[in-house]
This record gives sequence, C-alpha cells and structure tokens, in this order.
Amino acid sequence: MEDRLLHWLWRNKMIVGLLAVIISIFTWTIELMGMVYVCPFCRTQRTVIGLLGLMMLFPNPGWIVRYVATVIGAFGFAVGATQHFAGWRRIMSGEFEWGEQWYVNSWPLSGFAIFIITGLVLLLWTYRKEA
Repeated sequence: MEDRLLHWLWRNKMIVGLLAVIISIFTWTIELMGMVYVCPFCRTQRTVIGLLGLMMLFPNPGWIVRYVATVIGAFGFAVGATQHFAGWRRIMSGEFEWGEQWYVNSWPLSGFAIFIITGLVLLLWTYRKEA
C-alpha cells in the first residue's frame, strides 16, 4: 500500500506541487481580503508551503533544490511547531477557546501546515526520475 501511494505521488508530483501553490495562494488571498486576522506564524507557513510547491514543479529536482527545500522546510516546520505548541500550552492551562471562527483556529491549522511541509520535503527527497 505504502509503495503504491509513494509511486502515485512520484508520478503526480507536479499535481502535488500545484496543489501546494494553490493552498498558499488561497490562504494569502483570504488574509489579504481581511477574512482572517494577520498572523506572522501563518504567513510564514503559507509562504513556505508555496515555495516548496514551486520546487515540486521542477522537472527533476537536484541536490541544490532539495537542500534549499530542506532549509526552507525546516524553518517552516519550526515556526509551525512553535505555533502548535502554543496551542497545546493554552489547552493544558485551560485557556484554550475555539472562538467564533473555529475553522480558522491556529492550533489545528498549524498542525496541518506541519504535515504538509514535512510531506513536501520528504517527497522531494524520495523523488526519483522514472527510467
């Protein structure tokens, strides 16, 4: 099962990269339209997701692209983990609230960003050009 999923992702890495770019553009758009609050953590994560998506669009990412993606991804991961841990800290202290707009709560969204960033970096590193 895992090999088939990884093979599918390899064959469709351009689609995965395009999806990441679309996620980045969409999230930037809703912030610039004033639909969500301005958050430097969120801005960093959405930018990193977009940059990693652009790197996925390279036909055959070499070691330089993978290195830059890893550095950018590590930064995005650290920012996402910091924001996510702040949510856990609020949960443990009893101060956590979902708020009126529960669907834009930074705690689950930062968790999603961590998964997306990690997945994109790992996919870039496991990609092999098909013979």
